[in-house]
Amino acid sequence: MLTRFLSCKRVTVLATVMAASMSMGTAQAKMDEVHFLVPGGAGGGWDSTARGTGEALAKSDLVDKVSYENMSGGGGGKAIAYLIKTAKQSDDTLMVNSTPIVIRSLSKVFPQSFRDLTPVAATIGDYAAFVVAKDSKYQSFTEVVEDYKKNPRSVSIAGGSARGSMDHLVAAMVFKAAGGEPRKLKYLAYDAGGKAMAGLLSGETQVLSTGLSEALSLAEAGEVRILAMTGEERSQAAPNVPTVKELGYDTTFVNWRGFFGAPGLSDEKVAEFTDVLKQMYETDEWATVRDRYGWTEIYKPADEFVAFLEEQEQEMGSLMKELGFLN
Repeated sequence: MLTRFLSCKRVTVLATVMAASMSMGTAQAKMDEVHFLVPGGAGGGWDSTARGTGEALAKSDLVDKVSYENMSGGGGGKAIAYLIKTAKQSDDTLMVNSTPIVIRSLSKVFPQSFRDLTPVAATIGDYAAFVVAKDSKYQSFTEVVEDYKKNPRSVSIAGGSARGSMDHLVAAMVFKAAGGEPRKLKYLAYDAGGKAMAGLLSGETQVLSTGLSEALSLAEAGEVRILAMTGEERSQAAPNVPTVKELGYDTTFVNWRGFFGAPGLSDEKVAEFTDVLKQMYETDEWATVRDRYGWTEIYKPADEFVAFLEEQEQEMGSLMKELGFLN
Protein backbone atom coordinates (compact mmCIF):
# COMPACT_ATOMS: atom_id res chain seq x y z
CA MET A 1 0.00 0.00 0.00
CA LEU A 2 2.84 2.38 0.94
CA THR A 3 4.71 1.50 -2.26
CA ARG A 4 1.57 2.19 -4.26
CA PHE A 5 1.09 5.52 -2.46
CA LEU A 6 4.70 6.59 -3.13
CA SER A 7 4.38 5.55 -6.77
CA CYS A 8 1.21 7.59 -7.15
CA LYS A 9 2.89 10.50 -5.42
CA ARG A 10 5.87 10.33 -7.78
CA VAL A 11 3.50 10.31 -10.75
CA THR A 12 1.65 13.32 -9.32
CA VAL A 13 4.87 15.23 -8.71
CA LEU A 14 6.18 14.35 -12.17
CA ALA A 15 2.91 15.49 -13.75
CA THR A 16 3.06 18.74 -11.79
CA VAL A 17 6.66 19.36 -12.87
CA MET A 18 5.82 18.62 -16.51
CA ALA A 19 2.80 20.92 -16.38
CA ALA A 20 4.86 23.69 -14.84
CA SER A 21 7.56 23.15 -17.45
CA MET A 22 5.00 23.31 -20.26
CA SER A 23 3.49 26.45 -18.72
CA MET A 24 6.90 28.08 -18.52
CA GLY A 25 7.62 27.05 -22.08
CA THR A 26 4.40 28.66 -23.24
CA ALA A 27 5.10 31.87 -21.33
CA GLN A 28 8.62 32.05 -22.71
CA ALA A 29 7.76 30.97 -26.24
CA LYS A 30 8.91 33.45 -28.84
CA MET A 31 9.17 33.82 -32.57
CA ASP A 32 12.47 33.14 -34.26
CA GLU A 33 12.40 36.08 -36.64
CA VAL A 34 10.38 39.04 -37.91
CA HIS A 35 11.50 41.02 -40.94
CA PHE A 36 9.81 44.43 -41.20
CA LEU A 37 9.25 45.81 -44.70
CA VAL A 38 8.78 49.60 -44.69
CA PRO A 39 7.21 51.05 -47.89
CA GLY A 40 8.88 54.44 -47.35
CA GLY A 41 12.09 56.09 -46.28
CA ALA A 42 13.71 56.34 -42.88
CA GLY A 43 12.23 58.67 -40.30
CA GLY A 44 8.60 58.66 -41.42
CA GLY A 45 5.53 57.31 -39.63
CA TRP A 46 5.78 53.87 -41.21
CA ASP A 47 9.46 53.63 -40.34
CA SER A 48 8.98 54.66 -36.70
CA THR A 49 6.07 52.21 -36.35
CA ALA A 50 8.09 49.28 -37.68
CA ARG A 51 11.24 50.12 -35.74
CA GLY A 52 9.39 50.93 -32.54
CA THR A 53 7.44 47.68 -32.73
CA GLY A 54 10.60 45.75 -33.52
CA GLU A 55 12.40 47.37 -30.61
CA ALA A 56 9.64 46.37 -28.19
CA LEU A 57 9.48 42.79 -29.51
CA ALA A 58 13.24 42.30 -29.32
CA LYS A 59 13.84 43.94 -25.94
CA SER A 60 10.91 42.07 -24.36
CA ASP A 61 12.40 38.81 -25.69
CA LEU A 62 9.28 37.96 -27.70
CA VAL A 63 11.24 37.72 -30.96
CA ASP A 64 14.77 36.38 -31.29
CA LYS A 65 15.81 38.26 -34.44
CA VAL A 66 14.40 41.51 -35.87
CA SER A 67 15.42 43.12 -39.17
CA TYR A 68 14.24 46.04 -41.28
CA GLU A 69 14.09 46.95 -44.97
CA ASN A 70 13.07 50.34 -46.36
CA MET A 71 11.63 50.28 -49.88
CA SER A 72 10.35 53.62 -51.16
CA GLY A 73 8.51 54.14 -54.41
CA GLY A 74 5.10 54.41 -55.98
CA GLY A 75 3.40 55.78 -52.88
CA GLY A 76 4.02 52.45 -51.17
CA GLY A 77 3.17 50.42 -54.27
CA LYS A 78 6.73 49.21 -54.86
CA ALA A 79 6.87 47.44 -51.50
CA ILE A 80 3.41 45.94 -51.98
CA ALA A 81 4.36 44.54 -55.40
CA TYR A 82 7.61 43.18 -53.97
CA LEU A 83 5.83 41.41 -51.09
CA ILE A 84 3.38 39.82 -53.53
CA LYS A 85 6.18 38.73 -55.88
CA THR A 86 8.27 37.17 -53.09
CA ALA A 87 5.34 35.67 -51.19
CA LYS A 88 6.80 32.15 -51.02
CA GLN A 89 9.97 33.46 -49.36
CA SER A 90 8.26 35.97 -47.07
CA ASP A 91 6.70 33.94 -44.26
CA ASP A 92 8.58 35.99 -41.66
CA THR A 93 7.87 39.39 -43.26
CA LEU A 94 5.49 42.00 -41.91
CA MET A 95 4.87 45.08 -44.04
CA VAL A 96 3.75 48.15 -42.14
CA ASN A 97 1.07 50.38 -43.63
CA SER A 98 -1.74 52.74 -42.69
CA THR A 99 -4.80 54.59 -44.03
CA PRO A 100 -3.03 55.59 -47.29
CA ILE A 101 -3.14 51.98 -48.52
CA VAL A 102 -6.92 52.41 -48.71
CA ILE A 103 -6.88 55.91 -50.20
CA ARG A 104 -4.13 55.23 -52.76
CA SER A 105 -5.74 51.98 -53.84
CA LEU A 106 -9.06 53.76 -54.44
CA SER A 107 -7.36 56.51 -56.42
CA LYS A 108 -5.33 53.95 -58.45
CA VAL A 109 -1.92 55.21 -57.33
CA PHE A 110 -1.13 51.50 -57.43
CA PRO A 111 -3.29 48.62 -58.74
CA GLN A 112 -3.30 46.50 -55.58
CA SER A 113 -5.40 46.80 -52.43
CA PHE A 114 -5.26 45.33 -48.95
CA ARG A 115 -7.13 42.32 -50.37
CA ASP A 116 -4.01 41.32 -52.32
CA LEU A 117 -2.14 40.89 -49.03
CA THR A 118 -2.85 39.13 -45.74
CA PRO A 119 -4.03 41.63 -43.13
CA VAL A 120 -2.45 40.58 -39.82
CA ALA A 121 -3.33 43.28 -37.28
CA ALA A 122 -3.86 46.97 -36.74
CA THR A 123 -1.73 47.97 -33.77
CA ILE A 124 -1.66 51.73 -33.20
CA GLY A 125 -3.49 54.86 -34.21
CA ASP A 126 -2.85 58.55 -34.57
CA TYR A 127 -5.82 60.91 -34.57
CA ALA A 128 -5.97 63.95 -36.81
CA ALA A 129 -5.71 67.45 -35.39
CA PHE A 130 -6.33 71.02 -36.48
CA VAL A 131 -3.59 73.47 -35.60
CA VAL A 132 -3.17 77.26 -35.77
CA ALA A 133 -0.19 79.53 -35.19
CA LYS A 134 0.18 80.74 -31.60
CA ASP A 135 -0.82 84.30 -32.57
CA SER A 136 -3.81 83.22 -34.71
CA LYS A 137 -7.09 85.09 -34.29
CA TYR A 138 -8.82 81.73 -33.87
CA GLN A 139 -9.19 80.73 -30.23
CA SER A 140 -11.46 77.74 -30.89
CA PHE A 141 -12.26 75.36 -33.72
CA THR A 142 -15.87 76.53 -33.55
CA GLU A 143 -14.71 79.97 -34.73
CA VAL A 144 -12.98 78.36 -37.72
CA VAL A 145 -16.17 76.49 -38.61
CA GLU A 146 -18.27 79.64 -38.33
CA ASP A 147 -16.01 81.52 -40.76
CA TYR A 148 -15.97 78.53 -43.11
CA LYS A 149 -19.76 78.31 -43.20
CA LYS A 150 -20.03 82.04 -43.94
CA ASN A 151 -17.39 81.93 -46.68
CA PRO A 152 -15.47 78.68 -47.30
CA ARG A 153 -12.83 80.47 -49.36
CA SER A 154 -11.94 82.72 -46.44
CA VAL A 155 -10.38 79.83 -44.55
CA SER A 156 -7.40 77.97 -45.99
CA ILE A 157 -6.43 74.55 -44.66
CA ALA A 158 -2.92 73.26 -45.27
CA GLY A 159 -1.67 69.70 -45.30
CA GLY A 160 1.64 67.97 -45.91
CA SER A 161 0.27 65.88 -48.77
CA ALA A 162 -1.47 66.25 -52.12
CA ARG A 163 -5.10 67.09 -52.83
CA GLY A 164 -7.26 64.02 -52.30
CA SER A 165 -4.85 62.56 -49.75
CA MET A 166 -5.45 61.98 -46.07
CA ASP A 167 -4.89 65.50 -44.70
CA HIS A 168 -7.33 66.87 -47.28
CA LEU A 169 -9.96 64.17 -46.82
CA VAL A 170 -9.98 64.42 -43.03
CA ALA A 171 -10.50 68.19 -43.19
CA ALA A 172 -13.30 67.75 -45.74
CA MET A 173 -14.92 65.09 -43.57
CA VAL A 174 -14.94 67.33 -40.49
CA PHE A 175 -16.26 70.44 -42.27
CA LYS A 176 -18.95 68.33 -43.90
CA ALA A 177 -19.99 67.07 -40.45
CA ALA A 178 -20.11 70.70 -39.33
CA GLY A 179 -22.64 71.49 -42.06
CA GLY A 180 -20.22 72.95 -44.57
CA GLU A 181 -19.80 72.16 -48.26
CA PRO A 182 -16.73 69.87 -48.54
CA ARG A 183 -16.16 70.62 -52.24
CA LYS A 184 -15.54 74.27 -51.39
CA LEU A 185 -12.69 73.50 -49.00
CA LYS A 186 -9.68 75.68 -49.75
CA TYR A 187 -6.92 73.14 -49.31
CA LEU A 188 -3.26 74.13 -49.76
CA ALA A 189 -1.13 71.09 -50.58
CA TYR A 190 2.51 71.00 -49.46
CA ASP A 191 4.84 68.12 -50.27
CA ALA A 192 5.91 67.58 -46.67
CA GLY A 193 4.68 68.28 -43.17
CA GLY A 194 7.57 70.62 -42.44
CA LYS A 195 6.72 72.79 -45.43
CA ALA A 196 3.06 72.89 -44.44
CA MET A 197 4.12 74.01 -40.96
CA ALA A 198 6.27 76.75 -42.50
CA GLY A 199 3.24 77.88 -44.51
CA LEU A 200 1.20 78.11 -41.33
CA LEU A 201 3.83 80.13 -39.45
CA SER A 202 4.37 82.49 -42.39
CA GLY A 203 0.64 83.23 -42.70
CA GLU A 204 0.15 81.52 -46.08
CA THR A 205 -2.57 79.42 -44.46
CA GLN A 206 -4.69 79.80 -41.34
CA VAL A 207 -5.09 76.17 -40.27
CA LEU A 208 -2.96 73.03 -40.53
CA SER A 209 -4.51 69.55 -40.86
CA THR A 210 -2.04 67.02 -39.45
CA GLY A 211 -1.61 64.07 -37.08
CA LEU A 212 -2.12 64.61 -33.37
CA SER A 213 1.29 63.20 -32.43
CA GLU A 214 2.99 65.63 -34.82
CA ALA A 215 0.79 68.48 -33.56
CA LEU A 216 1.78 67.73 -29.95
CA SER A 217 5.48 68.03 -30.74
CA LEU A 218 4.84 71.35 -32.50
CA ALA A 219 2.77 72.63 -29.59
CA GLU A 220 5.48 71.66 -27.11
CA ALA A 221 7.86 73.89 -29.05
CA GLY A 222 5.48 76.78 -28.36
CA GLU A 223 4.86 77.73 -31.98
CA VAL A 224 1.28 76.51 -32.43
CA ARG A 225 -2.00 75.83 -30.64
CA ILE A 226 -4.12 72.71 -31.19
CA LEU A 227 -7.80 73.60 -31.58
CA ALA A 228 -9.37 70.15 -31.95
CA MET A 229 -8.69 66.47 -32.63
CA THR A 230 -10.72 63.64 -34.17
CA GLY A 231 -10.83 60.95 -31.48
CA GLU A 232 -13.93 59.43 -29.91
CA GLU A 233 -12.75 61.02 -26.67
CA ARG A 234 -9.95 63.30 -25.56
CA SER A 235 -6.42 61.97 -25.65
CA GLN A 236 -4.53 61.45 -22.40
CA ALA A 237 -1.58 63.05 -24.17
CA ALA A 238 -3.64 66.19 -24.84
CA PRO A 239 -6.42 66.40 -22.22
CA ASN A 240 -7.09 70.08 -22.92
CA VAL A 241 -7.75 69.56 -26.64
CA PRO A 242 -11.45 68.96 -27.41
CA THR A 243 -12.68 66.42 -29.91
CA VAL A 244 -14.62 67.67 -32.92
CA LYS A 245 -17.40 65.33 -31.81
CA GLU A 246 -17.82 67.02 -28.43
CA LEU A 247 -17.96 70.35 -30.27
CA GLY A 248 -21.07 69.08 -32.03
CA TYR A 249 -19.61 67.76 -35.30
CA ASP A 250 -20.50 64.08 -35.40
CA THR A 251 -17.44 62.47 -36.95
CA THR A 252 -14.25 60.74 -35.85
CA PHE A 253 -11.10 59.61 -37.61
CA VAL A 254 -8.03 57.59 -36.70
CA ASN A 255 -5.07 56.99 -38.97
CA TRP A 256 -4.41 53.39 -38.04
CA ARG A 257 -1.06 51.75 -38.54
CA GLY A 258 -0.68 48.02 -38.74
CA PHE A 259 0.90 45.07 -40.43
CA PHE A 260 0.30 42.87 -43.47
CA GLY A 261 1.78 39.53 -44.45
CA ALA A 262 2.37 38.14 -47.91
CA PRO A 263 -0.62 36.77 -49.85
CA GLY A 264 -1.34 33.16 -48.97
CA LEU A 265 0.19 33.39 -45.52
CA SER A 266 -1.02 30.42 -43.48
CA ASP A 267 -3.60 30.78 -40.73
CA GLU A 268 -1.07 29.32 -38.32
CA LYS A 269 1.49 31.97 -39.15
CA VAL A 270 -1.10 34.76 -38.90
CA ALA A 271 -2.07 33.44 -35.46
CA GLU A 272 1.58 33.39 -34.42
CA PHE A 273 2.02 37.03 -35.50
CA THR A 274 -1.19 38.21 -33.84
CA ASP A 275 -0.38 36.39 -30.60
CA VAL A 276 3.09 37.89 -30.30
CA LEU A 277 1.78 41.39 -31.06
CA LYS A 278 -0.94 40.98 -28.44
CA GLN A 279 1.64 39.84 -25.87
CA MET A 280 3.76 42.89 -26.72
CA TYR A 281 1.10 45.24 -25.34
CA GLU A 282 1.65 43.85 -21.84
CA THR A 283 5.37 44.63 -21.75
CA ASP A 284 7.19 47.58 -20.21
CA GLU A 285 9.29 47.78 -23.36
CA TRP A 286 6.18 48.49 -25.43
CA ALA A 287 4.94 51.10 -22.94
CA THR A 288 8.25 52.93 -23.33
CA VAL A 289 7.98 52.97 -27.14
CA ARG A 290 4.27 53.86 -27.16
CA ASP A 291 4.70 56.78 -24.79
CA ARG A 292 7.75 58.03 -26.68
CA TYR A 293 5.69 58.50 -29.84
CA GLY A 294 2.35 59.32 -28.20
CA TRP A 295 0.60 56.43 -29.96
CA THR A 296 -2.91 55.18 -29.21
CA GLU A 297 -3.42 51.42 -29.03
CA ILE A 298 -6.06 50.07 -31.42
CA TYR A 299 -5.31 46.35 -31.60
CA LYS A 300 -7.48 44.69 -34.26
CA PRO A 301 -6.39 41.17 -35.21
CA ALA A 302 -6.97 39.46 -38.56
CA ASP A 303 -10.73 39.25 -39.31
CA GLU A 304 -11.52 42.29 -37.16
CA PHE A 305 -8.83 44.21 -39.06
CA VAL A 306 -10.32 43.20 -42.42
CA ALA A 307 -13.80 44.38 -41.36
CA PHE A 308 -12.31 47.69 -40.23
CA LEU A 309 -10.50 48.12 -43.56
CA GLU A 310 -13.67 47.41 -45.53
CA GLU A 311 -15.59 49.98 -43.50
CA GLN A 312 -12.88 52.61 -43.98
CA GLU A 313 -12.70 51.88 -47.70
CA GLN A 314 -16.44 52.50 -48.04
CA GLU A 315 -16.32 55.70 -45.99
CA MET A 316 -13.29 57.13 -47.78
CA GLY A 317 -14.59 56.07 -51.18
CA SER A 318 -17.88 57.87 -50.62
CA LEU A 319 -16.12 61.05 -49.55
CA MET A 320 -13.68 60.92 -52.47
CA LYS A 321 -16.61 60.59 -54.88
CA GLU A 322 -18.35 63.54 -53.26
CA LEU A 323 -15.20 65.62 -53.62
CA GLY A 324 -14.79 64.61 -57.26
CA PHE A 325 -11.67 62.46 -56.87
CA LEU A 326 -13.48 59.27 -57.90
CA ASN A 327 -16.12 58.67 -60.55
